[in-house]
Amino acid sequence: MTVRIEAFGAEEEWDERTGSESEWDDFAATQKGYTHFHRLRWRTVIERVFGHECVYLAARDAAGKLIGILPLVRVRSVVFGHYLVSMPFVNYGGPVGTDAAIRALVTEAVAVARRDRVKLLEMRSSVPLDTPLPVSHRKVTVLLDLPGTSADLFRRFSPKLRNQIRKPQKEGVSVAFGREQLEPFFSVFARNMRDLGTPTQSLMFFREIANQFPEDCWIACAYLDGQPVAGGCGLRFGDEFEMTWASSLRKYSREAPNMLVYWAFMERAIAAGVKVFNFGRCTPGAGTHKFKMQWGGREQPLWWYGLARANGATTPSPKNGPFRWGPRIWSKLPTSVATKLGPSIVRYLP
Repeated sequence: MTVRIEAFGAEEEWDERTGSESEWDDFAATQKGYTHFHRLRWRTVIERVFGHECVYLAARDAAGKLIGILPLVRVRSVVFGHYLVSMPFVNYGGPVGTDAAIRALVTEAVAVARRDRVKLLEMRSSVPLDTPLPVSHRKVTVLLDLPGTSADLFRRFSPKLRNQIRKPQKEGVSVAFGREQLEPFFSVFARNMRDLGTPTQSLMFFREIANQFPEDCWIACAYLDGQPVAGGCGLRFGDEFEMTWASSLRKYSREAPNMLVYWAFMERAIAAGVKVFNFGRCTPGAGTHKFKMQWGGREQPLWWYGLARANGATTPSPKNGPFRWGPRIWSKLPTSVATKLGPSIVRYLP
């Protein structure tokens, strides 16, 4: 089969030759390994918020029919280096399409990476790919199959887990959904990231996601005595929902508001006809991994394929290498300072 690889044009360039948003999205949604992050408007989010170059590749057959796509983002900085990632800042990406298209797209991505001497090409696939590139399973996700009703799901939980969900309710914690929860959610998220010693994404990032995907982006915040104490932000795609970002304030750990937040999202997902609740990526054996497994889900490895200029190279982290002192200092900064400075750093940590 003849496969032609070409750049998928930007919005102002769309025509019958270069394609359109509907062509890209309609094709992507029918492919194995499709996730929300394959949607074309993620290019808009990345370009507007971070200013990174997006290298979106399309594979077409001899008749010009779209048979494969690969969203790639170039993340380059003097301090951390030069990376090509599909997709940065989120959990999934990588090529989708026919086997021939995927092989051609990977070959093209490797050629671009070698030509531009990038430190690491990384494609974060949710499924195995037919490629000789090395694969890492350093991250996993946890998937919970949802029944037809929230009552059925609640009955499946252990008595301990049911009590953990009831506890914040007894303490007076309530959960609210909606676009108006974005700022309260971010206040909790930014504070929690500071406490963890990790630079935060910007409020602009979450606003742009909500702007581009108003139907898919679910935002909720938990309140105690009128104060936001926990929250989550996630995305629905097909019959799956992923809790992509979630945080709670350590000060309120006794009330366990995060348990009620997760349960509220599960209830909403079931009401919307969602079949799978995706807890998002985590490191095997870490505390977040154990938290996610307690809900009775199944672990699924992530297939992150990479090509590095040096053995062992991964995407940069302030917790590794010469920057490992950073989290200790960052966690001591005033929240306002960390929230202001964080986005200028995290934009280079894909």
